[in-house]
Amino acid sequence: MRHLSCWATVALQLLYHVGPATAAAVPGHRNHIGGNTGRIAPRVFIISMFTPESEAWKTSMVESGTGNLTDTKIDVPGLSMLYPQVLCTADKSVCQVTAGESEINAAASTMALVLSDKFDLSQTYFVVGGIAGVNPKYSTLGGVALSRYVIQVALQYELDAREKPDNFSTGYFGYGTKGPNEYPTTSYGTEVFEVNDALRNAAYGFAQKAKLADSAAAAEYRAKYREAGLEYVAATEGPSVVKCDTATSDVYYSGTLLSEAFETVSKVWTNGTGKYCMSAQEDNAVLEVLVRGAIQGLVDFGRVVVMRTGSDFDRPPPNITAYQHLMADQNGFATACANLGKAGVEIVRGILQGWERTFQKGIKPTNYIGDIFGSLGGQPDFGPGSQTNGTGYAAAPVQARAQMRTRGFRGASVVRRRI
Repeated sequence: MRHLSCWATVALQLLYHVGPATAAAVPGHRNHIGGNTGRIAPRVFIISMFTPESEAWKTSMVESGTGNLTDTKIDVPGLSMLYPQVLCTADKSVCQVTAGESEINAAASTMALVLSDKFDLSQTYFVVGGIAGVNPKYSTLGGVALSRYVIQVALQYELDAREKPDNFSTGYFGYGTKGPNEYPTTSYGTEVFEVNDALRNAAYGFAQKAKLADSAAAAEYRAKYREAGLEYVAATEGPSVVKCDTATSDVYYSGTLLSEAFETVSKVWTNGTGKYCMSAQEDNAVLEVLVRGAIQGLVDFGRVVVMRTGSDFDRPPPNITAYQHLMADQNGFATACANLGKAGVEIVRGILQGWERTFQKGIKPTNYIGDIFGSLGGQPDFGPGSQTNGTGYAAAPVQARAQMRTRGFRGASVVRRRI
């Protein structure tokens, strides 16, 4: 089990169980400098994970004329000790928080932001952006991916591969199951999230306007994948913007066997729909907080964009071992950081320029959005279905909420184990 600090745990529990926010807590009308609430109401909030990512955004914002994120600095209690301030442009239309790396840091920092009384985030678009490992089947070093699904692939039982049964393809298998490639029968609620695909399509159109960076050194490492033939042709090409999905794991994994195992997990857990192409450490943690905030009316989960850029391949090219590949300088880090800012700023600019015409009222989702529980309402198109009969947690009867909290979510005959 992963544990947050004491204050964060209390905040999470309170937010999930007190019920929906009152109307007074979420005003219907305001502008990006605070409106009638006196709080800062950004139109776009960038969520970065560590310094190189946040610096890439700052550089691209200034170079594009979109604004300077260092013009306004706001202390927010509960943020990472390394990144204790939110940064905003002078007019506060765009802000950035650096959450810190790993699921625990990302959850704690994002919760501090969502619960802060300094912001009104009810109409804010969140761009969750960072660098990532990249699947050579779908993208390349410096490539940009916009996700519909994020999958917490390491939330499973694990056997050391040297001790797994001979008929197992991997040492990972879902909770409550007896082997790989089965859907978990015990869920924690954070296994899969789905974001607004209509918004993703709009962001994709904006991001394609970016002139992406590249380097000869990155191209040299990409060329090693040519021997693999058509399967890895995407790896050999220059950076582009693609639509595919993100796997979240605190484990920095490398190698064909692990990558293919998590690729399969991503497909199985999204009922065959998800296409894993980026690996990251934080996305499920951030989205869990945003779901909980949306239950309370503090944020709009339909306004979330998930973007990752490839800094290193998740599996080696032919004739290179997994260890050699992990230790090698693949020369994609700088390119990935640069393209995070270059593609990201086009998304930010598109939202700002289209605010009055399109984005203020929001882009209506054409797909299910939310978590595996159906916490925001509707029926998930993955997993076993809504745990509130489609109403969502906030609209569920009090008794139904109590039953959900008491039983958790597990199969009828499954004993929840921690190993």
